[in-house]
Amino acid sequence: MQHHFGDFLDRDGSYWTIVPNRERYAHRIDDVPEKSAEVTILTMGKHDENWRRVLAFPNLVELTLHEPTTEQLEAIGAIPSIRRLRITHARPQTLDFVRPMRALEELVLEYVSGFSDLSPVGALPNLRALHMENLRRVSSFSGLAASTSLKYLAIYGTTDWEQPIDDFEFLRGLPQLEVLALWQVKCRAPYPAMLPAVHLRQLKRLRVHRSYLATDEYALLEEALGDVEGVGWGPCETVARSEIPLPADDPRARLSDDVIRSNHPEVLLHYTGKRLIGDPASQWFEFTGRGAGRVKCSSPTAQAKRLEKSQRYEGMRLQAKALVEEERARAG
Repeated sequence: MQHHFGDFLDRDGSYWTIVPNRERYAHRIDDVPEKSAEVTILTMGKHDENWRRVLAFPNLVELTLHEPTTEQLEAIGAIPSIRRLRITHARPQTLDFVRPMRALEELVLEYVSGFSDLSPVGALPNLRALHMENLRRVSSFSGLAASTSLKYLAIYGTTDWEQPIDDFEFLRGLPQLEVLALWQVKCRAPYPAMLPAVHLRQLKRLRVHRSYLATDEYALLEEALGDVEGVGWGPCETVARSEIPLPADDPRARLSDDVIRSNHPEVLLHYTGKRLIGDPASQWFEFTGRGAGRVKCSSPTAQAKRLEKSQRYEGMRLQAKALVEEERARAG
C-alpha cells in the first residue's frame, strides 16, 4: 500500500505543529536560499543532490525526510535545532540516529521498516507527540516505556495490514500521556492486556474502534478510564449501512447546523446541504469486540442476541472492576 500523504494527526489541542503532509513539498530544500536564517522548515529525500545544505541552516526546526538514504538519516543527528521530524518510506536497520536529537518534540514515522527496537525514541527527553504508521518490523513497543514526557501517542496499521502489538505494558511508563490513538491494530497478549491503562491518569482522549480488541478488554477499559473521551462502547452499536434524507417533519430539520453538529451526531450534514440519517431498513447491531459479530436489527433473533451480549458484557465489567481496583491499590 502506498503512502497516502493524508494528515492523520489529531490536531485538537497543541500536540502537533508539524505541517500537514500535503504541504511538505512547499518546503523543498532545493527551493530555498542556501544558509538562510529565515528557513525553519525543510523537506528532502534521496533525489536531492544538494541535501547536505540541510546542515547549514542555523534556525531549522522542522524536517521531513521522504525516501531518505542511509547517509541522510545518519546526518540529521548533527542538527541540534530540530524539534519536529517526519520520516516516510525508509528502511533503517536502527533508529539510533535520533538519539542525539535531544530537542525533538514531535516525531512522525510513516511506512518505516527495517528496525524493531524503539528504545532510541523512548530515550528522547523532550518528545511530547509521536505518530507511528505501518512499522512492519515492530511488534514490541516496550522501548517507549521511558517516554515520560510523551503526551500524544498514535499507533496505526493500514487497511490491508494490522499493526501487531505484543502487549501494552509500556503504558505504565507514560504518566503524562493525554491522547492514545490506535487504528488497525491487533493485540497478541491475553486478557487483561489493557490493565496497564489504569496508570494513564492524565489521559483525556482514547481512540480505538470497537473491533480491534477482545470484548473483555473494552469492558476493562470502561472500568479503568470511564471518564475519558472516546470510552463507552457498551455491548453493541447500532449501525446503518445506508442513509436517507431527514424527513421534513422531523424536529431536527428545523435546527441550525451548529446545533446539529453539537447535539445530533446521528445526522449527517452533507456537503450539498442535505441532511441525512441512517436508513432504519439497513440497521445492524454490531457487537463490541474482535470477531464478536453482528445481526440485522430486523432479524427475529436480534433482540435476544442483543440481550445475551449485554448480560455477558455486564459480567465482564464486574470482573474488570475487581482487577482495576486491585491494580490501583498496588499503585497507591
